[in-house]
Amino acid sequence: MRVLMTATLVWLLGSLNAAQAQEAIPSADFKAGEHYIELTTPAPTQDPDKIEVAELFWYGCGHCFQFEPVLQDWKKTLPEDVSFREVPALFGGVWNTHAQLFYTVQSLGKLEETHKAIFNAIHVEKLRLANEAEMIEFLEPYGISEEQFEKAWSSFGVRSKISEAGRLAKAYRATGVPTLIVNGKYRIEGGMVGGFDGMLEVADYLIAQERQAR
Repeated sequence: MRVLMTATLVWLLGSLNAAQAQEAIPSADFKAGEHYIELTTPAPTQDPDKIEVAELFWYGCGHCFQFEPVLQDWKKTLPEDVSFREVPALFGGVWNTHAQLFYTVQSLGKLEETHKAIFNAIHVEKLRLANEAEMIEFLEPYGISEEQFEKAWSSFGVRSKISEAGRLAKAYRATGVPTLIVNGKYRIEGGMVGGFDGMLEVADYLIAQERQAR
């Protein structure tokens, strides 16, 4: 219970920061420590030949739900030298359950068609998707059987991905969601830069910086 309360508080703090966002700031004025955080120890990325942008998120987060369509449109504009990955946050309780759901559908090759649907189920249809029975029933129309779900849910591959996500979250030193991490080096939080659009402006700026440094 204490872990779940702590996780809820983290989410509320992140939500409050986003709600109290400033006006967007010109990219020429973006500064480390003010508009983004430079990590003291870089986090690992998947492909050293790409500039990676990672999103730390939670399916149950209202701001992540609102950010999703904006983020998807932005992803379509990314050049070939930039890669994108979602990293579910692990702050205990249902956060961890939803992270396991994410990696389960990913392992079944169904993430692309279910990612938005899971967000909608929680925030529009008001389904909690907090236990296996609820998730199995929800995923059945997407061609995922109970047997397939249970096998993937408890698989070594999914457990390994969850462990990796936990290590990444610690490396990112994030305290809320949604959060963007650029190339394992910079953390961007909505409350620092004017909300969603500001986060993406800073991400574009840092991507350009990383490209110049190569």
